[in-house]
Amino acid sequence: MSREIVINAAKHESRIAVLDEGQVVELWVERTRHRTIVGNIYKGRVTKVLPGMQSAFVDLGLERDAFLYVSDVVEDLEEFDNADSTDDLTLDDVPQQRAEASIADLLREGQEIVVQVSKDTIAGKGARITSHITLPGRFLVYMPTVNHIGVSRRIENEAERARLKEILDRIRPAGAGGFIVRTAGEEREEDEFRADLKYLTDLWEQIRRKAEKASAPTAMHHDLDLVLRTIRDVLSPEFKSVWVDSVDQYQRIVEFLDQIQPNLVSRVRLYRREEPIFEDFSIEGEIAKALKSKVWLKSGGYIVINQTEALVAIDVNTGKYVGKRNLEETVFKTNLEAAKEIVRQIRLRDLGGIIVLDFIDMEDLSNRARLFETLEIEIRKDRSKTKILQISEFGLIEMTRKRVRQSLERSLTQACPYCGGSGRIKSNTTIAFEIWRELMKLRDLHEGQDVIVRLNPVVYSSLNNANDPIFEEIERNLGIHLVFKPDDSLHHEQFDVMRI
Repeated sequence: MSREIVINAAKHESRIAVLDEGQVVELWVERTRHRTIVGNIYKGRVTKVLPGMQSAFVDLGLERDAFLYVSDVVEDLEEFDNADSTDDLTLDDVPQQRAEASIADLLREGQEIVVQVSKDTIAGKGARITSHITLPGRFLVYMPTVNHIGVSRRIENEAERARLKEILDRIRPAGAGGFIVRTAGEEREEDEFRADLKYLTDLWEQIRRKAEKASAPTAMHHDLDLVLRTIRDVLSPEFKSVWVDSVDQYQRIVEFLDQIQPNLVSRVRLYRREEPIFEDFSIEGEIAKALKSKVWLKSGGYIVINQTEALVAIDVNTGKYVGKRNLEETVFKTNLEAAKEIVRQIRLRDLGGIIVLDFIDMEDLSNRARLFETLEIEIRKDRSKTKILQISEFGLIEMTRKRVRQSLERSLTQACPYCGGSGRIKSNTTIAFEIWRELMKLRDLHEGQDVIVRLNPVVYSSLNNANDPIFEEIERNLGIHLVFKPDDSLHHEQFDVMRI
């Protein structure tokens, strides 16, 4: 399988796409002003203990207090069998609460505690945190608060799993905590694990010493930004290339890889064409499609994806596809095609929580079994943790997928003022970046030339009030004069760029 990573890196926004055989399967966006805090470590102060909910609120110095469950505080040093999946290791992989544990016995108001963010702020809720720290390296994940050795479930060869555990047993210092071998550690040698182990234990020692001196609330450690995090966690030998359109980011990636995986440096390529990288790789069109609820299938059928507060509902329809032989065959082929596209859309849109799939009902039990098998095979491609239940008597498949951060739709859109919040439109910030990208395409301009941008008054007001420097940079870099004009006739998402 031909796999590539495409990176569009600008000063104010980074966008990364993963392509399988030229098709976009994963997409991440990170803006400088709204960087994810997942993986960051803080020294926080407990502001409220809630015995009735077995949880506490902790001030991290952020806009909202973070939420801490009792299961994320209690240590149980017994080995836990389900901690082998480490590509997205989070609180589900650490020991769970003991039946007799009470949050009131463990924490008190005003107490200072070192915690790590496991989930971003989602839908107005504060961040989810845990006291079970996990520090990811290239080949290992270090868990200083538990005593456990494990291997990623994705490494299936039993002989290799035994070899890796034996290496960890040999190199792990006494009392150092727990380690899990990541998928990237398969077939790696002992010296590579020793280097990773030393880096992680030294990093934890620095964090621990800093926490001893600092007063809460304060940040102890920030995880890598999106670009380097993707290189660390996603890039593997199966990727044929990494394309990046920024010289600075290209140099950062090469230097980073030279330290952690030198054999992959040659696969990093600087994109030099004039056409924007996401347009050249047909990614912009996929982003636009991913913000719509209806997704057409090649056969003529379609799926409809609706995100709600409680769950994500995905419905399958035959649409224009009428088949050739009989209804059962038509429905079965539509469902099989939909299953593959549904998994791609779940990954692309980063959908999480409870997901309900409403396939077209089939009478043949063998067809139901084959559909479920197809879905299971496709979902193995997903790095996030999922759990799928068998098809119900109503033809529904229920599944859960770990939700760590906002979905793509929630990241790029805001509540629609035209429909009272029942739908979604692109946010003012997203439109501003679209205008910025359109302006960056301009060529053959002369010094001091006027360029007029017509846009919706609401977006115009947002740009004026934000004092955003990105358009001042465009004026300096291109030597032009930008004139923004509000136009009531334009939809919220529309704008025009005109040269004078």
